[in-house]
Amino acid sequence: MKTNKSYTKRLKVTKNGKILARKPGQNHFNARQTGQQRLRRKRLQIVQFAKKVTRRFLPNSGA
Repeated sequence: MKTNKSYTKRLKVTKNGKILARKPGQNHFNARQTGQQRLRRKRLQIVQFAKKVTRRFLPNSGA
């Protein structure tokens, strides 16, 4: 099975094997949000995948 490269490029694997991704929904319509909400959405969040999905998106990462 081929790796889904477009999605793989959006993920980051930490030293301990955690997978981080950007929170969705922050490209536009941000003017009505408070500064705290905007700041919260900038941070990366930990993503939980099943083993099967991890093997597909990050085959050689060790995650």
